[in-house]
Amino acid sequence: MNSIFAFIVVLGVLIFVHEFGHFIVAKLCGVGVEKFSLGFGPRVFGKKYGLTDYRVSAIPLGGYVKMVGDEPDADLPDEMIPLSFTHKPVWKRILIVAAGPGFNLLLTVVIFFFLNLVVGVFVLKPTIGELKPDSPAQISGLRVGDEVVAIDGTAVDSWTHMAGFISNNEGRSLSVTVLRDEETITYRMRPTRITDKNIFGEEIQRYVIGITSAGDVYTQKYGPVDALYQGVVQTGRIIELTILSVAKIISGKISAKNIGGPVAIAQMAGQQARQGIVSLISFIALLSVNLAILNFLPIPVLDGGHLLFFLIEAVIRRPVSIRTREIAQQAGIFLLILLMILVFYNDISNWISGWTPLGGN
Repeated sequence: MNSIFAFIVVLGVLIFVHEFGHFIVAKLCGVGVEKFSLGFGPRVFGKKYGLTDYRVSAIPLGGYVKMVGDEPDADLPDEMIPLSFTHKPVWKRILIVAAGPGFNLLLTVVIFFFLNLVVGVFVLKPTIGELKPDSPAQISGLRVGDEVVAIDGTAVDSWTHMAGFISNNEGRSLSVTVLRDEETITYRMRPTRITDKNIFGEEIQRYVIGITSAGDVYTQKYGPVDALYQGVVQTGRIIELTILSVAKIISGKISAKNIGGPVAIAQMAGQQARQGIVSLISFIALLSVNLAILNFLPIPVLDGGHLLFFLIEAVIRRPVSIRTREIAQQAGIFLLILLMILVFYNDISNWISGWTPLGGN
């Protein structure tokens, strides 16, 4: 699957789910929908059923749902007022707007649920592949090939689980129980503190015993209930990391050069597709969270900006003035244009430096 086709698949799924969220909740709240569009710009093809024109438009970098009366100053005939978005209670308008990014988060949960249920999760076993010289592990007597089965008497089932126990130990002496030749042996040692870097490239202090992984993995599958629970947990972790990443980019702790746009997404989609359908589906789940968080940002013209106005309306018991909305939307459009310039600049710079063909296999 080449990068362009993978990009179309990924973007198509994300846009459809997002706009379907707005659409279905609008219908449930009694709001009339005039257009359901995948893409922007001129209509390429589609079909009209009842009030709604379902269409595919020329520019495939987004989509929209056009509702009856979604412009506060729209002049509507009397028979259309019951279907008007603007005339619905503010809590219904909040639900409709939040449904788009909300459905993107739901998509991630659903994807992880099915992957956990059908494919399972690849877990890195706590098997020692290397001992660092003069480390607590080597001095205490641990050996290459030992599998750590417990820390301070608490069973561990993965490298991540084990590393968490050691890192959170804060340097106190601990017992490490390993399985060696079908025999369990327990050693005592005191972790040492090192300076390392986290996933954001920031320096952190953590405790280690001086071992590296052998790289052995096993597949852990779940039943329906556990698969759903793990799907929610996995989605929550991605939400947390995404919010942290956005905050660190805004604060300048992470370079804005890390922000990618359509070209970067196309290249990554192609890479994931070449690794297999599971990797591509997982990539869709990751991007779906990113799209949701982006849309929840309180920037006018994004869903988060609309939600901010509706929350203000709920507090002050009257709509924010049209003039205030217009000024805020102009500022929001300006910010989005700057963001688009930045991501396209990053995309072009990275593409030229790497010379990676978008249609490559």
